[in-house]
Amino acid sequence: MSNRVLRGSGLGGVSFEDDRGVEFAPRQMISYDCPRGHVVEVTMAHDAEVPAVWECPHCGSEAARSTGEKPEPKQEKPARTHWDMLRERRSISELEELLAERVQLLRNGEIGPAHLHRARNTSGKRTA
Repeated sequence: MSNRVLRGSGLGGVSFEDDRGVEFAPRQMISYDCPRGHVVEVTMAHDAEVPAVWECPHCGSEAARSTGEKPEPKQEKPARTHWDMLRERRSISELEELLAERVQLLRNGEIGPAHLHRARNTSGKRTA
């Protein structure tokens, strides 16, 4: 059993098919110019949507089309803050009312951290 050798093709193996009779899809060569002087040529399908920028494989910079075509500026939505989302749900008067309720609960000792709730004497003043 130890004399046997496993035979077969390796991973990423060689294709045993030839290119006879194969018709390739129409292609186009797109050229990009890197700001550091590199020229990048990419083969793409003839009907592919050609991007205005391509990452340079040499330095990683954004290479622009050699034809001078500029990329379209992206429309970015402004970031929504916590306050923006809160204002979508509540009005200012509702928020003021909620704040007054929470402050009263905090002062009565019903909510909040334990160190704020020291024992009170009968006169209503805190004892140390």
